[in-house]
Amino acid sequence: MAEERLQKILAKAGYGSRRSCEELILAGRVKINGQVAQIGSKADPENDAIQVDGQKIPKQPPLVYIALNKPAGVISDVETHSDPRQTVRDLVPVAGHLFSVGRLDYESEGLILLTNDGELANQLTHPRYGHEKEYRVLVASRPDERQLDAWRHGVILEDGYRTLPAQVKMESTMGKGSWLRVILREGRKRQIREMGKLTGLPVVRIMRIRIGGVQLGTLKTGEWRYLTPEELRILKGSLPKVRERRR
Repeated sequence: MAEERLQKILAKAGYGSRRSCEELILAGRVKINGQVAQIGSKADPENDAIQVDGQKIPKQPPLVYIALNKPAGVISDVETHSDPRQTVRDLVPVAGHLFSVGRLDYESEGLILLTNDGELANQLTHPRYGHEKEYRVLVASRPDERQLDAWRHGVILEDGYRTLPAQVKMESTMGKGSWLRVILREGRKRQIREMGKLTGLPVVRIMRIRIGGVQLGTLKTGEWRYLTPEELRILKGSLPKVRERRR
């Protein structure tokens, strides 16, 4: 295997984004063949002995990319040692460490991506890249244009943060409530629920149906599948400038 930049090797091995792997190198925690590595170091993961904190890094597994329809009542964190509740990782019997992309709160449901590609997971999650996430949201009343416009222009949350403008439209009514179609380019914790609370639209149900170019489609609750080559091409194709800049 040809030599690669060390931070890329570490990211593939599950140590996080390239940026976080660079921090490991800067801290002197990484060695190549017994020598402390430097930023810019290259290595061959098949033939060189690479260690982090004295431990040999695991052999790089084949990269996997999974779409899961998360049920309500399941935790999005893939590793939650102190919480006995079921996690998304429990629903996907695939060996190895996986990162979750696009977390949903405990009550919410819908599309989550799981992958062992730490770099791609970071780039799809970080708000600065602005990847779209689309939701169907059931609210307890029928919104007027003033309330929808507040979502479209940004809502000041209780911590003082103003949300980025959201795309939102009425989809249908359901009893006294309404289904909204919402597209966000950020994902702060419980953002949709807080936006609803602050604009007089209590949220009853949240279903995520799209992350970037990946659709939830016909996946039933609790089901998962591997991404298709075309979906993966679209996901990776949305990051060409970022990947080129970090080579």
